[in-house]
Parts: sequence; C-alpha cells; structure tokens
Amino acid sequence: MYVFKGRVISRGVAEGEALISKDPISFYGGVDPDTGEVIEKGHVLSRVSIAGKILFFPGGKGSTVGSYIIYRLKKNRVAPKAMVCIEAEPIVAIGAIISDIPLIDKVAWEVFNVVKDGDHVIVDADQGVITIL
Repeated sequence: MYVFKGRVISRGVAEGEALISKDPISFYGGVDPDTGEVIEKGHVLSRVSIAGKILFFPGGKGSTVGSYIIYRLKKNRVAPKAMVCIEAEPIVAIGAIISDIPLIDKVAWEVFNVVKDGDHVIVDADQGVITIL
C-alpha cells in the first residue's frame, strides 16, 4: 500500500481502478463527451475510455471549453470517478468543481512510478490523500 498527499481542489471521496496518462489531457477536442473516450490522435490514451476510472495525469491543456466538456462527461455519466494530477490549471479545476468530481493536485511526480493501470485506488479529496492498494 502506498499513500500520497496533495492539495484538495474539488472535495469528495471516490474508489476505483486507476488509469494513467503521462501526457497532459485536452478535454476540448481530446475527449469525446458522449463516450468518455480519448480521441486525441497520438495521445497515450487514444481510444481508451476514462469513464468510471480514477484518472491520473500531469494536467490539462487547451481551450477553456474543456471545463464544460468535463461537465458534459459527468452529465452523460462517462466522467472519471476522480482525478489526480501534478498541476490542476483553472480549466481542469473548474471542470471538476462544477461537475462534483473529486480532484487532488500537487502530488509528487513519483506517483507515476508507483501507480499502474488497473490498480485499486482510493481518492479522499476531503483530506487530500490518495491511497494505492
């Protein structure tokens, strides 16, 4: 078991399967809001769904419309259960907050060397703690 701490951006607790991206994610144009599938060509998660996962990624990129795409993912029931990133810029932070998706950032980069796709993870974004079981 590994435990990492970070900064709380959007409160809540979620538990589930980890999905890892070492590439930043552009939610606008990079993720299909109807399916949750990453559609950005050349992205490490291309053709993979983020729906229902605990999404680990360095941060977001791209248009401010990305916040609304995160909201659409939630409304369409294909959003990640929680998100963990190194730096949650305003696009990702606002998207998580308005969508009620737990989000923690300022996590040590080392997390990407520890957590693997499919690992069982608990994100406690009330306390700022990520537990990898």
